[in-house]
Amino acid sequence: MDHNMDHGDGGHALTHMTFFWGKNSKVLFSGWPGPHTGMYVLALFLVFALAFIVELLSSYLEMAHEKASCGLVSVLVYGLRVGLTYLVMLALMSFNAGVFIVAVVGHSLGFFVFESRVFKRFCGHSESLGYGWL
Repeated sequence: MDHNMDHGDGGHALTHMTFFWGKNSKVLFSGWPGPHTGMYVLALFLVFALAFIVELLSSYLEMAHEKASCGLVSVLVYGLRVGLTYLVMLALMSFNAGVFIVAVVGHSLGFFVFESRVFKRFCGHSESLGYGWL
C-alpha cells in the first residue's frame, strides 16, 4: 500500500502528500493532465505563465501605487492577482516537483523582468519596459 496515496477511508486517491517526480498528477482539475506527456507539459507551461503574470500584476500595482492612481482598475487588478496567486498555490498542492520548479522559475523570471533593478537600469525606466499600457 502506497502511504502517499492513502485516502483515509481505505480507498486510494491520486493526491500525493510528499513531493514526487512524474507526469501522472492532478493539476488544478480532476483528471488533468492525465497520463499524456503533452498535457503535462501544457500544465507546466500554464503554471509558469500564471506565476509570471502574478509578477506582472504585482509590478503594475506597485507602479499604480507610486503614481497615486487608485480606483476600480487597481481593485480589479488586485483581485485578479490574488485569484491567480491562489491558482498557483492550488497547482503546487499537487506536490509535483515539476510544477514546483516551474512556479518558482515563473515567479523568479517575472520578478527579474518586471521588478529587478538590474533589468530596469539596463532598459531604462519602467515605462520603457513595454507594459505602460496597463
